[in-house]
Amino acid sequence: MPMFNSSRIAAVVRANLAYIYLALLTAGVLLVHGYHPGIEDAEIYVPGIKRILDPSLYPFGAEFFLNHARLTLFAQTIAGSIRLSHLSFDMAVFIWYLGCIFLTLLACWRLSVELFRESCARWAAVTMVAAVFTIPVAGTALYIEDQYLTSRSIVIFTILFATCSALKQQKRWWMFWSVLAVCMHPLMAVFGISFTLILWWEQRNSSFDKRHLLMGAAWPFIDLLPASSKAYENVLATRPYFFILQWRWYEWLGALAPLVLFLLIARLSESRSQRKIGVLSRTLVIYGFSYLVAALALTIPTRFQTAARLQPMRSLHLIYVMLFLLGGGILGEYILRRRVWRWIALFLPVCTVMFFAQCQLFPATPHIEWPDAAPQNDWIRVFEWIRRNTPADALFAIDPQHMTKDDQHGFRAIAERSRLADAVKDSGAATMFPETTAAVDWLDQLTAQSGWDHFREKDFRKLKSVYGVSWVVLEKPVAIGFPCPYENPTLRVCRID
Repeated sequence: MPMFNSSRIAAVVRANLAYIYLALLTAGVLLVHGYHPGIEDAEIYVPGIKRILDPSLYPFGAEFFLNHARLTLFAQTIAGSIRLSHLSFDMAVFIWYLGCIFLTLLACWRLSVELFRESCARWAAVTMVAAVFTIPVAGTALYIEDQYLTSRSIVIFTILFATCSALKQQKRWWMFWSVLAVCMHPLMAVFGISFTLILWWEQRNSSFDKRHLLMGAAWPFIDLLPASSKAYENVLATRPYFFILQWRWYEWLGALAPLVLFLLIARLSESRSQRKIGVLSRTLVIYGFSYLVAALALTIPTRFQTAARLQPMRSLHLIYVMLFLLGGGILGEYILRRRVWRWIALFLPVCTVMFFAQCQLFPATPHIEWPDAAPQNDWIRVFEWIRRNTPADALFAIDPQHMTKDDQHGFRAIAERSRLADAVKDSGAATMFPETTAAVDWLDQLTAQSGWDHFREKDFRKLKSVYGVSWVVLEKPVAIGFPCPYENPTLRVCRID
């Protein structure tokens, strides 16, 4: 009986060995790339979830994140899972984040199985993607995968699964993953779905002809040119990367070089009789060139400026994932093979560079911000004190540039309180909705905070009289007569009495 049990255990382990490896790679991604749940775009996504869980939050300025939240089911999905699991918010989001990493790597594994015959090539493909998770995508202000949970964390693996289904010509599964992608992030889903439609066409599948391709490419551009305004032009000026002619030379190189590499890979695959790699590479060239043309057409003429928010060059996000997947697989098949020292020689320097880059990007913050752990950053300490000690309807004024000083941590996401518009993240939110008043609100509030470094008591009282600001977060020292119930070596929180 003991022998029988051990044999069964060994059989189960062998059957699930791929999942064990993927779980280890997921842990490796966390260790190399870190985790920062309240940074950057989390300032847009997290408040949408918290508002669903507690509708009393954010009575002021909610348009800067609710406009995004209303377009997707992301916030409702995360909030629903928190209610069902009864986990703390931080722990639930952390588990979602790890789950998204695992599913992204699983989707890469499924794709590599379709593309490569050798197991060393398959695992090299997946490992390469894992090693460069947080590499920037040229000219788009995106990473392959963020260091925190957003709807992009979900849409990337749904598109990869949809691509795998298209390669295998599984129409129902392709439809399932495509619909799920649209529900999570409509804009990023458009890029992925259009890619898979081109892939169907490239494989000459009779059920997907050119008419389907054109329909898939055309539907997201409904209401392409809503009316602009002077305020919208001001907020659009904060996002020069929307306009391809404002890119730097190395961003152009990052956009064009992958297409050249895919052409070379397609040629190599023809000589090696690797049909699916050739089909995928040719599809990526057509896809990348099509969106490059779209970017030139939509972002150069000034009369199309409201269309720039669609950011056609975000198509590079999927191109970069595929580039590292195919590149890693080819290296594994022809160079790495089963030589352990070669794997170490390749991936150890790559992971070291990525780890070092992340530490430099967030120097005042632990590499992994574990859920429910005590904060080690003065800004986060202030935000958490505010969450615990101020009323839910409090309205704060804080340096509009604070995200550039606190390792990109968002006030709303952590403090769970309303604030006046900032100059970093709210401007990006306003660019996406020219048909709303978000741009006007952003410009008005930012103008009211102009000259923040020289504000004195009368300036803060003016913010109170105009907007109802009741609290301020100040960098020391500032001479004011307000009561300040909390301070630390960097900041203090004061009430406008």
